[in-house]
Amino acid sequence: MAGEEAVLAEVMNVLQTEPESSSGPEGGIFPTAGPDIHALCEQLAVLVSTGKAKKAIRVQLTHEQVKRLSDKEVEKYTKRYETCMGSKTTESGRNGR
Repeated sequence: MAGEEAVLAEVMNVLQTEPESSSGPEGGIFPTAGPDIHALCEQLAVLVSTGKAKKAIRVQLTHEQVKRLSDKEVEKYTKRYETCMGSKTTESGRNGR
């Protein structure tokens, strides 16, 4: 029992002395990984290259515009694309029955 208390005290000590730089935005020990904005930009660039951007994200973009998008805009357009693809997948599943 005393050994368990010593281990618990040691763990608590480590948690309390953990440097701020390793804390995530929510104050936890483990940093939370955000979306890979670079990969999402590449995905949007592919949509522009194939000419499917207007239909998939309801906005016609050029490659220059994709390069200038803010992180929030990239996430917004990527979510639109995922929603569009999800609805197409659902429709094709229903039509196949």
